[in-house]
Amino acid sequence: MAEAKLAPNLPKWMVDHANQYISSGGKEGHIYKVTPPGYSEMNVPSLLLTTTGRKSGEKFTFPLFYGETGNSYIIVASKGGAPEHPGWYRNLLAHPEVEVQVGTKKLKAKARTATGEERERLWKKGLEFWPPYADYQKKTDREIPVVVLDPIN
Repeated sequence: MAEAKLAPNLPKWMVDHANQYISSGGKEGHIYKVTPPGYSEMNVPSLLLTTTGRKSGEKFTFPLFYGETGNSYIIVASKGGAPEHPGWYRNLLAHPEVEVQVGTKKLKAKARTATGEERERLWKKGLEFWPPYADYQKKTDREIPVVVLDPIN
């Protein structure tokens, strides 16, 4: 992922988290300790997602919380309940082949948006690793996408 750069306009805590993750080769930053407003402290698993920019064609890296389903990973395109989808999600709609780092493990994956029953099941899994997603959904009219990252062999 050397040619990738951190996505522009990330909040400082995400930049600090991603830099720690990258500089340690994934030995630090995989489990992120955080206390979201209205919740007690949580240890949340995080990965680094590298997408290809839909306009620029450049590679951008985003630190995201994740869960697992089978041998795939799930991420949630919440953007804190903003009215529009996050940039990384719009990027992977245009270019679904992505790079993922989970701890020290790096892999290529194909991203897809879960729908129907699968989305409902995976949304519940998302609420297990990051309960504030429920608060974010209440803040927006859009259905927050749940993305499955299927490893490519």
